[in-house]
Amino acid sequence: MLTRYFLQFKDSISIFNLFEYLTFKIALSAITALLISFIIGPIVIKKLKKYQIGEEIRTNGPKSHLVKKGTPTMGGVIIIFASLLPTLFFSDLNNTMVIIVLLSTFWMGAIGFIDDYLKIIIKTKSGMIARYKLLGQIILGGIIAYIIINSNDFSGFNTKTTVPFFKNFEFDFGLFYPIMVIIVLTGSSNSVNLTDGLDGLAIGLLAICFTVFTAISYISGRIDFSDYLNILYLPSAGELSIFSSAVVGACLGFLWFNASPAEIFMGDTGSLSLGAALGTMSILLKKELLLFIIGGVFVIETLSVIIQVSYFRYTKYRHGKGERFFKMAPIHHHFELSGIQESKIVIRFWIIGILLALLSLATFKVR
Repeated sequence: MLTRYFLQFKDSISIFNLFEYLTFKIALSAITALLISFIIGPIVIKKLKKYQIGEEIRTNGPKSHLVKKGTPTMGGVIIIFASLLPTLFFSDLNNTMVIIVLLSTFWMGAIGFIDDYLKIIIKTKSGMIARYKLLGQIILGGIIAYIIINSNDFSGFNTKTTVPFFKNFEFDFGLFYPIMVIIVLTGSSNSVNLTDGLDGLAIGLLAICFTVFTAISYISGRIDFSDYLNILYLPSAGELSIFSSAVVGACLGFLWFNASPAEIFMGDTGSLSLGAALGTMSILLKKELLLFIIGGVFVIETLSVIIQVSYFRYTKYRHGKGERFFKMAPIHHHFELSGIQESKIVIRFWIIGILLALLSLATFKVR
């Protein structure tokens, strides 16, 4: 939007020629999102405090979390606004990939907002009914799958995905492609939601993941780089790096207020929208399987919940009394109850996230 406007004056004002370069727009998008977060963050926090829109802390959780009761939540609106505005300003809004990722972010952001509203404002204990939330995710997945299958932008690789560590190998989901899209979207949005339990944990990991996807989308949109690294060339993918870098900037800006002790939480508004955006990026870039490495910490957190629930049900069936595999799930609470400080857990999980990010990038040459 703004890019086209500035390029009209490039002949008379040479500095506007910078808007022809994708790398400049990527950097500008990240900086703009960061500044927006810094500016509107204190305003949103003040408003949420004024209207007493604060987090409810479960009584069966770690006792150290009780002091967090009343901390403003629904802060995901800061991240969404800071991410979407630079994307609208600097990206090509005629690009199908950009439209899809914006749709996904806004769609799940709306569902998350309703869920937060019901829990915090209306005081409905469980928020949005789980089956309605799942229905929203399924519909979104169906829409995205339909667009990809029928769009010329994805011609030749509509239902395919690339496989990490295997050179020039693509797996075709065929008729099962819509199911795969739904699983990735649902899994990614819910896993981020589960991970968002410690100050700065989820938002820091998201910044790492979207940094990786900024690099992948930029490389995938360059025929020379993608050819050198044997990455699937996607002509329209470059524009996604503008959105992805904006999310990185927004995440870092939000982390400024979400770092321990947190002044605000992102709530389901943020976790569901960013989780869906993460899954959508992997779908559009044909890196659905690589997402298991990039977002490995989210995968571990989700598996810990699955193991906990399954083990509890199994022991209850076999012995009549359910037992826990972990002290508490997700696994970050297990470490908390083991006596490890919250900030130390967060930093260690970030380190693991960075190592997994580097591993995911290394897969482009290790094959």
